[in-house]
Amino acid sequence: ALGAEAVVLTNAAGSTRPELHPGSLVLLEDHLNLTGEDPTRGTEAAALGPRFQDMTGAYDRALGLALSRAAAMEGIALPKGIYAAGRGPSYETPAEVRMLASMGADLVGMSTVAEVMAARHSGMRVAAISCVTNLAAGIRGSHPDHEEVKRVAGAAAERLGALLGRFLSILEEGQS
Repeated sequence: ALGAEAVVLTNAAGSTRPELHPGSLVLLEDHLNLTGEDPTRGTEAAALGPRFQDMTGAYDRALGLALSRAAAMEGIALPKGIYAAGRGPSYETPAEVRMLASMGADLVGMSTVAEVMAARHSGMRVAAISCVTNLAAGIRGSHPDHEEVKRVAGAAAERLGALLGRFLSILEEGQS
């Protein structure tokens, strides 16, 4: 409604892959919506965009490339991953984490997907970055802890800020 054409979303996520350790930043390339929710449902949503939104390109390739370039310029590793969203607020069980990994999820959390769907529905370009704040339940014996999530996210804030700052300068230069 304010005229924004693009959005970069961020979140905290658990990793289903041990090599995506706490503190890692991950560029989302797709998602699994396991919330049972769709923000484009309802009569009000029809005024904002098409009733049946194609989510094939939910995560904008050009924005993702600009973020990858910014990460390289800042010396920040930015692997790609697929995010699975559940309803929460409980963390997943180890069995659920194994199921999500077998479905292709690299990351798991409780946000972002509805926002991506709403933004795409409104015609916005979308990019998203997860900060891995913990190994998901059962990965290397992990037991998710909310205090750990907050601590790790806070520790990664400076790197994420540098990445986004460089990304914005790339966009301003028209290099995306």
